[in-house]
Amino acid sequence: MGPNLTNVTRVLSRIEEINRRIMPDMYNSPTEPMRSRFVDVLNDVNKARRTANSRSNVSGKTSYVELKDIIDECAEKYNIDNELIRAMIQVESGWDTQAVSNKGAQGLMQLMPRTSAMLGVNDPFDPAQNIEGGVRYISDLTDKYRGDIEKALAAYNAGPTRVDSGNIPEVSKRYVKNIMAIYRRLREAG
Repeated sequence: MGPNLTNVTRVLSRIEEINRRIMPDMYNSPTEPMRSRFVDVLNDVNKARRTANSRSNVSGKTSYVELKDIIDECAEKYNIDNELIRAMIQVESGWDTQAVSNKGAQGLMQLMPRTSAMLGVNDPFDPAQNIEGGVRYISDLTDKYRGDIEKALAAYNAGPTRVDSGNIPEVSKRYVKNIMAIYRRLREAG
């Protein structure tokens, strides 16, 4: 006789119930199959990474020169300085299109899966989609914080809820400081 998993099953059912309330679209979408198990979501992420790796170089490293047209187009479209986008990519991923953080953020601008979905980014490892999504998001945050780039960057990193509550983590403060230093340097270099 195996271990009694009644309590585990009960907890998992409760988690699924909460998820259904928080993200009903995920469970009611006719095109997306329901994913109630963490392992299924993890497998989807790994499959997306393998697919992305197969169509780009192994390391995923790229450069500003290779992405200049995409960055310039997004900078103009969303009214965000080209240099700010470059600074964010440098700090977020070091120009690695295949970057995945220990928290699950993906691609050049390190979009979280839920943020990607919210922004309509289907392939976070595609540089054009990732940059478009990231720039759109920082633009929205800049609007939310009435042009305060540092608050927008803190919200990009820690989430708007933390910024709104005034509870910005130290790691996010360093993140903002690093990006702003690179941003100023790039602007001075012209």
